[in-house]
Amino acid sequence: MATEIAQRIREIHGVADVHMHQVVNVPKLHIAVDQSRARELGLTQQDVANSLLVSLSGSGQVQPNYWVDPSMGISYLVETRTPTYKLDSIDSINGLPLTSPQTSGVQLLSNVARVERGVTPEVANHTNVQPTFDVYANVAGSDLGSVASQINLLLDEYRAKLAPGNTIAMRGQVESMESAFFRLGLGIMFAAVLVYLLMVVNFQSWLDPFIIITALPGAFVGIVWSLYLWHTTFSVPALMGAIMSIGVATANSILLVTFANEQRDEGKSAFDAALAAGRTRMRPVLMTALAMIIGMLPMSLGLGEGGEQNAPLGRAVIGGLFVATLTTLLFVPVVYSLLRRKDAAKATAE
Repeated sequence: MATEIAQRIREIHGVADVHMHQVVNVPKLHIAVDQSRARELGLTQQDVANSLLVSLSGSGQVQPNYWVDPSMGISYLVETRTPTYKLDSIDSINGLPLTSPQTSGVQLLSNVARVERGVTPEVANHTNVQPTFDVYANVAGSDLGSVASQINLLLDEYRAKLAPGNTIAMRGQVESMESAFFRLGLGIMFAAVLVYLLMVVNFQSWLDPFIIITALPGAFVGIVWSLYLWHTTFSVPALMGAIMSIGVATANSILLVTFANEQRDEGKSAFDAALAAGRTRMRPVLMTALAMIIGMLPMSLGLGEGGEQNAPLGRAVIGGLFVATLTTLLFVPVVYSLLRRKDAAKATAE
C-alpha cells in the first residue's frame, strides 16, 4: 500500500522527490537445509551455518585467529574466506564445502540444501514495535498548504481500507505549519479580546471600544485582498504582518474616537463630533499609515537574495493598513455618529 500511495502522490501537482525510505524488494538467496539428509551425512544445522559463515564472511566471525608481529608487537586478524569473485552464480554457492567436527569428510552444500531466490527488506523501521513505512515528498512550484490538503484527501481514501491496528499519519513541516497557524490565530483572537477589554477599562465604556474595533474587519479584508493580488499564500510572516496592521489600525481608530468624544464634551452632536474628528485627525492617521506602508514597500517587493521569505509580511501590512485607513476615516465616524446618537437620545429620554 505504501508503494501505491507514493505512486499516487507523484501525480499531485507541486510535489517533487517522492520516494519511500524503506527498501522492501532487495534480492536474496534463501538456503533451505534438508535436515534429514544432513543427519544422514553427519551434519547439523549449526555445522551448515558455520561452514557457510566461514566461506562467505570469513573465519573471523566464527573462530577469530590473530598473528602477532614479533618486531612491532601488533596483532593482526587472520581469516580465511572464499574469494568473492568465485561466488558469481548459484552453482558456485552450491559447491561450497561443508565440514563437521564429528565427521572427517567434506560435503557440498548442494548435497544437503537447496538455494532459492526471493526478496527481503533492506531498510526496516519500527514505531512502538509496529513496522513503519515512510513516504517522503518535497514541495516545488506550489505552496505547502495546498499540496498537504491534496495529500490528505488521498490519504483519506486509504485510511478507509486499513486493517485494524494500522494508521496513516502526515508529518514533517505540515505539522509545524498547522501548529504555527493555530497558535497565531489564537494570538490574534486573544489580542483583539484583550485590547477590547483594556479599552473598556480606559474609556469606562463598552460602546467606545466597540466603535474602535469596527475598523478591524477592514484590516482583515485588506490583508486578504493584498495577498490575493500578489498571489501570496498565508504564512507565518503574513500572519505577523496581520498582527502589525491590526495594531496600527486600532491605534488610528482610538485617535479618532478620542477626539470625537472631546468634541461631544464641548457640546457638539454625535454627527458633528464624528465629522470634525474625521476631518481633523485625517492628517495624523494618513501620516501614520503612509509611513508604515512606504516603509514596508521594499520588503513587499521581495528584492535581493532571500527577500521572498519576508515579503508576505510587508504585503499583509500594506493591504491591511490601506483598507483599514479608509475604514477608520470613513466607516468608523459613521458608526460613531449612529451609535452615539442613539445613546444621546436614550439619555435625553431618561
